[in-house]
Amino acid sequence: MTNRVRRFLMPIMALLLAVSGLSFSSAAQAAESNFSVAAKAAIAIDAETGKIFYNQDADTPMGIASITKTIGLYLVEEQIKDGKLNWDDPVTISEDVAALSVAPDLSNVALNAGEDYTVKELFEASIIASGNAAIVALAEKIAGSEPEFVDLMRAKVESWGITDATLVNASGLNNSYLGDNIYPGTSSKDENLMSAKDVAIVARHLITDFPEILETSKTPTKVFGEGTTSQVEMVNWNWMLPGFLNYKEGVDGLKTGTTDLAGACFVGTMVKDGQRIITVVLNATNHESDPSARFVETSKLMDYTYANWKQEEVLPADSQLPDMRTIAVKDGEELTTKVVLKDAVTLWVRKDMDKTKLTLTPQLNKEAKDKELEAPVNKGTKLGTATVALAEDTLGYVDDTSHSSEIIVAKSVAKANFFVILGRNIKNFFTNLF
Repeated sequence: MTNRVRRFLMPIMALLLAVSGLSFSSAAQAAESNFSVAAKAAIAIDAETGKIFYNQDADTPMGIASITKTIGLYLVEEQIKDGKLNWDDPVTISEDVAALSVAPDLSNVALNAGEDYTVKELFEASIIASGNAAIVALAEKIAGSEPEFVDLMRAKVESWGITDATLVNASGLNNSYLGDNIYPGTSSKDENLMSAKDVAIVARHLITDFPEILETSKTPTKVFGEGTTSQVEMVNWNWMLPGFLNYKEGVDGLKTGTTDLAGACFVGTMVKDGQRIITVVLNATNHESDPSARFVETSKLMDYTYANWKQEEVLPADSQLPDMRTIAVKDGEELTTKVVLKDAVTLWVRKDMDKTKLTLTPQLNKEAKDKELEAPVNKGTKLGTATVALAEDTLGYVDDTSHSSEIIVAKSVAKANFFVILGRNIKNFFTNLF
């Protein structure tokens, strides 16, 4: 976060902890065509399935500023999980990190060169205070240097299918703040770029694989470096948390970001009625005149999502496929048997969509592709799977997720006796002959 923005926000920040119980209301929008977010890009997804509820230019890479830190935080959590790092491990602060930590233009907690801070302290500072130097210190601890940590970041997002991101540093700052310590081959003006969809993918991995991070991200204030010369009270930049100006019930994360290039950004998450969603707002339009703009637009997007989408059963168990209601049974007591879907199918349905208009795409095994089974056939025999989607839903998922149900035989068919089979063969012989 730059000094210009910080100076503008300081009068507001003084009020944040004094104002509680306030929330901005936003009317739930009735139809997709009537709703938009005042930002360059936005997306809303279901945290569990990755279903996309709203997409506003969410595939275009653009500045993400300190939202970048969510990637680094994932790598820290992963190191902890793998036993390569412990929360109470000491991190010795380098001269470069110490200098970065007191740069007047940036969000930070002051770190003293040569002093040790725990991994946990720096982790919390990276989320709550958006400490740029704190995440760089962790990067050096894990990878030896920030550029090598960036290599780990790049590899991680690529493993999640993200191929259009530009990652040049661990903090999300413009490279101009890093002096000579920039990633080899990048320029002094380069900055991290990702699409809103990519940010949602990162956030989904972070809170799915390491849900405990929400305990930190929802912390309004906390003392950093207690008992040291660096002791300071950190104030969370997420104003949607309890006690802040833009409080919204259910919000417990995740990360803000602000630079001149990126504008005001926020990846948020909330739970309502047991359902968690993730939202991303990049470069909120009205930030210059309203410091709460990113949170106002996030709240509107969250309200829109919960008001317009719900999970509904679109096909009950034992439903038949329109183009495959039966299958032939060779030498069976009956010559055909009924084919059905084994399980019910539940999909996210927007309230203006017709849930009866479905696209069913069967993928059949070899026996079923031959259009004939050999008797005897048992009830429940799997013939393949059918992918089911709403015909009117073009938003899809952030990954390759699809909803399907097994295609099975609904009724057993015993093998016919010798004389029945012989009679059929004689009949077929003469039918084909004449």
